[in-house]
Amino acid sequence: MLSTEKLSMTPEQFLALPEEDITYELVDGQAVPKHEPMSPKRFHARLQPILWRILEDWCSAAECPKPGSAHTEWAILLTRQAQPWIPIPDITYISHERLPIEAMADEPCSAIPELVVEILSPSQSFGAVAQKAADYLEAGIPRVWIVDPQAKSITVFYPDAPPKTFTGSQAIQDDFLPGLKVVPQDVFAQAGIP
Repeated sequence: MLSTEKLSMTPEQFLALPEEDITYELVDGQAVPKHEPMSPKRFHARLQPILWRILEDWCSAAECPKPGSAHTEWAILLTRQAQPWIPIPDITYISHERLPIEAMADEPCSAIPELVVEILSPSQSFGAVAQKAADYLEAGIPRVWIVDPQAKSITVFYPDAPPKTFTGSQAIQDDFLPGLKVVPQDVFAQAGIP
């Protein structure tokens, strides 16, 4: 098991850690378990591939005006409060414009993605994840979605406007992600969330 002593790590040291069953993020120089003090539950596990598929189908379609790729659990090299920060969002979308196919390697994402998605687990507070969304925006990510399985809602965070929560049949449509349409009730129905 990885020791979580309070020794400050560089991004290089963090990325050189051995792979384990626990996913860690680099926060303030520390390797912090991503899902502490909780672990993802069934609804989280069902929503992640469904949302990934929606994003992947949209951004890989021949007619997509912003082609790219969607990823699950891909580390991103960012800065937070003037410190290296390596979060691992549940889902990431990045266009080929920001990260060309030929630039992709088996390493953390070195470009700023257009969208990250975080899915709440039962023991997480919306406020704590909303603070993470604010950190993503501050790091330059233009869209952040927080998916709340309990409330059956998706809250979209913008850099230049207050967050907006979508529920039921309210479609998420955004000129920044042209052609993408996500209807919360359809997502939660596909996931089998009562």
